[in-house]
This record gives sequence, structure tokens and C-alpha cells, in this order.
Amino acid sequence: MSISFEGRVAIVTGAGGGLGREHALALAQRGAKVVVNDLGPGAEAVANEIKAAGGEAIASIGSVTDFAAVQATVKLAMDTWGRVDILVNNAGILRDKSFSKMEIDDFKLVVDVHLMGAVNCCKAVWDIMRAQKYGRIVNTTSSSGLFGNFGQSNYGAAKMALVGLMQTLSIEGAKDNVRVNCLAPTAATAMTEGLMPQAVLDKLAPAAVTPGLLYLVSEDAPSRVILNAGGGTFARSYVTMTHGVHIGTPADADDQVAAQFEAISDRDEEVVPQSGSEQGRNEVGQAMAAG
Repeated sequence: MSISFEGRVAIVTGAGGGLGREHALALAQRGAKVVVNDLGPGAEAVANEIKAAGGEAIASIGSVTDFAAVQATVKLAMDTWGRVDILVNNAGILRDKSFSKMEIDDFKLVVDVHLMGAVNCCKAVWDIMRAQKYGRIVNTTSSSGLFGNFGQSNYGAAKMALVGLMQTLSIEGAKDNVRVNCLAPTAATAMTEGLMPQAVLDKLAPAAVTPGLLYLVSEDAPSRVILNAGGGTFARSYVTMTHGVHIGTPADADDQVAAQFEAISDRDEEVVPQSGSEQGRNEVGQAMAAG
């Protein structure tokens, strides 16, 4: 175990079972002091499991949708250990239905838990991490957000929003050594039970995802990474931009967009923008070059 978290303090949300439990156990095994957050008794059980193995952990029961509860979790970590180095935004729920059958309240609830839950947690630790000039944050995104999945418009929208949050926080945190990444896991948990055949689920143990998480919150972690992990396979996803075609503003610009859409979509000169302004620079540069 070459990656060590000795002296580090981690908060893991949704850690009473599934992926969060594996993340918390692995961090503790490598020396981290862990705040195990969840809504129910699972938090206490996992904290006790860590302590029984010789590690240090405390349980914090509360919803990530409640900013006051999140602040209390962070205060617990600070009062106990004096710092917060790692935040793993893992808590989540599912309310799957096709968009036509989905109640708007179920859309809002999923966005509130996944997106605003992560926002609440990030906000509560942000100034602490900046002041100590060290922080590692991982948002749990999903292939449903990156690529879409039938019946998960609410979940997918929230999960892709977490990528947008990561992109900007990684820029804003860079000068203070606060690195922010996304993990897109595929794992057999209570949330995925019944969605895949058992033979497939057997290959997708949550523990097979956690090595990717450990790297993303390590001292040598990258920043602005979307890491896909499942079944022991690790890959990266990117938000990219093609070079595009300058059409200008002629009266038939819409027809030209249609006619040249294949060239607009050509990926030969595709780039991974390092900030949103790169889109504008590309567009202005081509417009100026066209005269």
C-alpha cells in the first residue's frame, strides 16, 4: 500500500454501505481518520468497524441536503482532529422512471441530494481547505450523466452537473492546492440491485472501484479528471471540443450549418478545453482570421 493517508482527515458521505463504506474502510486502512456520514445506523456500524480494525473514525448521521447538518459534520471533524483534507461526495439516491412518467418532485429530490448535497459539502470544507493549502475533493458522477441512460433523466442531469461543479472548483482551488476530480463508478450496490443480471453484478464489487478513488484523493492526485471505474477496469472520460468551421453571419448561415455539419463534427483537431473561455477564443480567432 504505497498510497498513505497518515495524518489526513477524510469525510465520506453515504458511507453506511456500498461504495461509501468501501471508500471509508480503505482510507482508514491506509491511515486516514474518517468521518463516516450517512442517514441511518450504517454510519455508526462502519465507524465501529474501522475502530475495531485499529483505525480512527467517528460517525455523523445527517442528510447532505441539510446545510446545517453538513456544517455540523465538518465541525465534528475540526473539533476532533483539527483539519479536513479529503471530501468524498458519495451520497446518492435513485428515483428512476421515464421522463414522461416522472413526477417533478422526484426530479427535484434527486438533484437536491446529488448536486446540492455535494455543493453543501464542498462549501462547508472549501475555506478550511484553502486556508490549510491542501484539499482533495471527489464528486461521484455517473455514466448516466456522461452518456445518458433510459429512465434516469433526473439522475443523469444531477450527475453531469457535478462534472460542471468539478470543472470550476478545480480552477478556483488550484492556487491553494485544492484538487477536485470526478469518479464515475459502476458497482453492485443497493442502488443498482435489480438493474443488472446477477452474473454481471458479481463482477462489479464496490471494492473494485475504490482504488481509483484512493488515487484521486492522494497527495499526488491529478485535478479536473473524470475517472471511470468498474470491475477492476479504469478509464478516463473527457469533455471535448472540435475545431469547428467558421461560417460567419450570411443570410443562409442556418443552411450552411446543416450543410457543413459533418465538418463541424470532425474530431481530427479536437481539444480538451482547460476553461470555458477557450470556446470563445476559438470562435473569435476563427472570425478574426476570416477577416
